[in-house]
Amino acid sequence: MNIYLPTLIYSEKDCVMKRGNILASTGKKAMIVTGKHSSKANGSLQAVVDAFEKAGKPYVIFDDIEENPSVETVMRARDIGVKEQVDFVVGVGGGSPLDACKAISLMIANPLVGAEVLYENVMLPYLPVVTVPTTAGTGSEVTPYAILTLHQNKTKKSISHKIYPVMALVDYTYLKTQSENVLINTVVDALAHLIESYLNTNANDLNRMYSEQGLRMFSQVKDSLRKPDDSVYKTLSNIAMIAGMAIAHTGTSLPHGLSYSVTYELGVPHGKAVGIYLGGYLKLYQNKEESKRVLDFMGFDDYDGFSAYLKELLGDVQIPEELVKRNAAQIFENKAKLKNYPYDVTKDQLEKLLG
Repeated sequence: MNIYLPTLIYSEKDCVMKRGNILASTGKKAMIVTGKHSSKANGSLQAVVDAFEKAGKPYVIFDDIEENPSVETVMRARDIGVKEQVDFVVGVGGGSPLDACKAISLMIANPLVGAEVLYENVMLPYLPVVTVPTTAGTGSEVTPYAILTLHQNKTKKSISHKIYPVMALVDYTYLKTQSENVLINTVVDALAHLIESYLNTNANDLNRMYSEQGLRMFSQVKDSLRKPDDSVYKTLSNIAMIAGMAIAHTGTSLPHGLSYSVTYELGVPHGKAVGIYLGGYLKLYQNKEESKRVLDFMGFDDYDGFSAYLKELLGDVQIPEELVKRNAAQIFENKAKLKNYPYDVTKDQLEKLLG
């Protein structure tokens, strides 16, 4: 059993302003990686810019990260970063910019290699990464993972390289500008991380302390997601970060593996696509003592109550039967996708995870 958490974390209101000197000292010139809208609306991008301006630190902004960022976008950012001679990368936003910035840091540090190296099992250097999360979802601010869209495969896939941020600046107030749907979808993604980490081949008594704590915290706010106040936002931000710590040690499992094609082919937001499998995952899990423990941590009496809660929260998602069967077959035939589930599973059981 081991614990490895190399990311320096500051979790506080106005932390970018308060820790701006530390942020600016990460390197000589930064690339700020973000999307087009949300980081401007919630003030996070401006806070990072102000920190660099105050420190007299040069920077370049790449604000073209799409939802579910693609390999192609990463390569465009790499070209700019190389041209601008940046030596560290700051990701600002939700999981998409944070994941993308890790891949971009790798590619800038290796300007002569092609995109295929993202998915090759080789040791390569990468630039330091700082993360400023603005959603309560992926936990990417503290994980080594980067999920990118592979258009040629019509799915999403984690790159082969593990890139931990050197620092995370976590300010819960950025959550306040999110729509209700975005908040719920991202929170459900964090919930999936907690559940899939606890019920996982790689789970043990040491790393389960993250999942258990996060699930207990979720029980305190699960009925307040549609009307959050400051204390709820703060708790949700911490839940996402703790959930990231959990999957950093275990990885995710079947719900995440099944969700990627649903997101790519149907445009269902990632958290929602994962969430529709969570009730079925708990019911499927063979160790009923452990799955019941997860329900208890969250404050649910039974599987049906949890499934009903998710349905009310997420609404109905209609998945074509052809996609359900094809998705299950692809997961079943991929041992790498099954390795984090500690029991044998059939294609029929994978199809029925939708409930």
